[in-house]
Amino acid sequence: MTMRGYIYKAVSGHPCHSLLSSLCPLLLTRSFKTSGFHSLPVLPLCSKPLRSIRALSAKSRSFKFATSTMPAHSRSLHQATPTSVGSEDHGGAAASSGAVALDDPCAPYDDHEGLGTGYRLPPSEIRDIVDAPPVPVLSFSPKRDKILFLKRRSLPPLSDLARPEQKLAGIRIDGKSNSRSRMSFYTGIGIHRLMEDGTIGPEKEIHGLPEGAKINFVTWSNNGHYLAFSVRVEEEAITSSKLNVWIADVETGTARPLFQSPNVYLNTIFDNLVWVNDSTLLLCTIPLCRGDPPVKPLVPFGPKIQSNEEKNIIQARTYQDLLKDEYDEDLFEYYATSQLVLASLDGTVKPVGPPAIYTSMDPSPDQRFILITSIHRPFSFIVPCGRFPKKVDVWTADGTFVRGLCDLPLAEDIPIAINSVRKGMRSINWRADKPSTVYWVEAQDGGDAKVEASPRDIIYSQPAEPRENEQPTVLHKLDLRYGGISWCDDSLALVYESWYKTRIVRTWVISPGSNDVNPRILFDRSSEDVYSDPGSPMLRRTPAGTYLIAKMKKEDNESTYILLNGNGATPEGNIPFLDLFDINTGNKERIWESDKEQYYETVVALMSDHSEGELSVNQLRILTSKESKTENTQYYILNWPEKQAHEITNFPHPYPQLASLHKEMIRYQRKDGVQLTATLYLPPGYDPSRDGPLPCLFWSYPGEFKSKDAASQVRGSPNEFAGIGPTSALLWLARRFAILSGPTIPIIGEGDEEANDRYVEQLVASAEAAVEEVICRGVANPNKIAVGGHSYGAFMTANLLAHAPHLFCCGIARSGAYNRTLTPFGFQVVTMHYITISKGLRNLSYSF
Repeated sequence: MTMRGYIYKAVSGHPCHSLLSSLCPLLLTRSFKTSGFHSLPVLPLCSKPLRSIRALSAKSRSFKFATSTMPAHSRSLHQATPTSVGSEDHGGAAASSGAVALDDPCAPYDDHEGLGTGYRLPPSEIRDIVDAPPVPVLSFSPKRDKILFLKRRSLPPLSDLARPEQKLAGIRIDGKSNSRSRMSFYTGIGIHRLMEDGTIGPEKEIHGLPEGAKINFVTWSNNGHYLAFSVRVEEEAITSSKLNVWIADVETGTARPLFQSPNVYLNTIFDNLVWVNDSTLLLCTIPLCRGDPPVKPLVPFGPKIQSNEEKNIIQARTYQDLLKDEYDEDLFEYYATSQLVLASLDGTVKPVGPPAIYTSMDPSPDQRFILITSIHRPFSFIVPCGRFPKKVDVWTADGTFVRGLCDLPLAEDIPIAINSVRKGMRSINWRADKPSTVYWVEAQDGGDAKVEASPRDIIYSQPAEPRENEQPTVLHKLDLRYGGISWCDDSLALVYESWYKTRIVRTWVISPGSNDVNPRILFDRSSEDVYSDPGSPMLRRTPAGTYLIAKMKKEDNESTYILLNGNGATPEGNIPFLDLFDINTGNKERIWESDKEQYYETVVALMSDHSEGELSVNQLRILTSKESKTENTQYYILNWPEKQAHEITNFPHPYPQLASLHKEMIRYQRKDGVQLTATLYLPPGYDPSRDGPLPCLFWSYPGEFKSKDAASQVRGSPNEFAGIGPTSALLWLARRFAILSGPTIPIIGEGDEEANDRYVEQLVASAEAAVEEVICRGVANPNKIAVGGHSYGAFMTANLLAHAPHLFCCGIARSGAYNRTLTPFGFQVVTMHYITISKGLRNLSYSF
């Protein structure tokens, strides 16, 4: 039997047959073609081990997929669920129609009088949550005096998902718009003025946009006077769905196309648009001279040959959507090639440079130069475009070539070991504290994490236009792998390094402008120990648009302070904080902390950063967020020294029908003594003593650890708001399920032991502890507990159903990989060849 569409199969007559039926809308998330039972989105429990996949297929029932007669552009993703047909259990009769009572969450649901008439809608209580309008995205002006409310819709139309896409070089391309496929978008832009007292003024809507405009890449000019963004519209309304560049005047709210010519379109396969100065944009555009796409030849160019006679053995992880042949190479080059143009606000256009596959363009802080990155042939059939040959050049702001920094070869041979990197220059960027100085990193171990080397990485810097014979300056040498830099000035920068195998993370203090000051370690800790996390330095925006560490000063005190913003992990949950930290002595003062009892608050951004010079603590102004178990997130401006909070948003509760849900962070113990944590959600109005145990959905994702102590630490907060997305497991609270969200499943490998050597043993032990806990609490029916997860969580689900069938009646394995012979050179944190892995690792794989 071959079917195209959404397919769902379950074991007929199984005790959880009705539970699977009620979960059906969540399970059906992918469209595919299958013969027999090739794909396993649902793994039902059988009383005896399955001898083959065919045995399962022979005992299954199927659902019919019906084609809708609704217009494609009027349907949304949440409507794409199948119409069921009767099974052997009901004598072949169709399921009864009518809504399902909420006190019977496992009963089959059908809201249609007849079958085969179109897409089946989920129950209204699910639809109401999925269709709830999302809160807008906030964007603050460079001077922090205005706020954009970028408005969105809840779900994309099915017409967007149905658009053809090209899968090339590891990315997916919408050829009609010459952009990445299935891009989300904004539907409108509102502007609010932010007053001195922290309140906001009335909304001014950006007007002049075409009806049905889909807005992307909204960018402020550095002076805050203009917005640049792309606009596309539905194909039914216009002959082209390509992306046009628009400009909006922030004061008047008027938007207009930047170009008078209708033939200048953005190419957003990689980069898109960037302000070079307050009146000029640098754009990636579709070349005007480009013709039609290449046509696939009827006869291949020739045989496809892969040789193992090279000197170096190439072992690459398994990637999707790779180039397959010469036609794919031509098609990728066709869509990815851009013409860079400089465009002024009056629409004047100046092409710069030849057409090429430009992947990034970054103006220098003084706006005199641009760092241009491009990729070129030869392409590869075994790695994605991020490893193609890469060229980095320095241009002047008007498009004149200055010099080439590097031209890196194809990188098919990066070792699979974690912390392995590309050979040559990498992480090439502008110093944020200098007008036009480039810095970069080079590996000293050939990029191979298995090679012992000291130093392992070296950080260099050099002016954009170096003097004759001027050599790069060595800024710092690292024994671990480079992880980034936070710049401040010539006297202060923070350098980060880490090593995955040991979980060591270090923060160094360096003085980039002085050779007389020795670098020193500021923090040296384990990445797994969240309780010891000191926080991250807060950054301030400069007039040039760069971000630097915010230096703070106190009255009558000459010490140098920075602000550390942290999650504040504790055994009681996260309590975010803001510390005033003396960079020289290491002394710190807690100047703000989240409420511990009812609310969860976080520091989002520094708002007093638009002025020059050091910041005074008494002039501090920050943006915070605040939420609780039952109150959705709102944003506040907090001013010092009074620390008076002004609410700037008043978003309504997105799903008031679940406002009184019960949320509880629970702790329990695995049989080996490891303390585990989970978040238990119960539907509104539920009383265990009155209503009895509920069907329960267990949704999780495993994690690897090096110690039991780290695995036992609490992560998250009991006071966070329960955000529910269209594919969230929490949707099933509306169907009166108990939800055990994120039960910790630590896979621990202490010392030299690999964590996954005992994967199955620890996986099952963690699940047993969680299931026992919810059963003992009387909230979960032991015969109606389902397990689910996404990606590696799907792999977890398949293993739990195979190795612990006594715990779960069914499972949701969403978008996972199960056959490890198809990922022979590593998966997740496993970096060994499949043939050389241990028996324990091989036991966790389905090898067909």
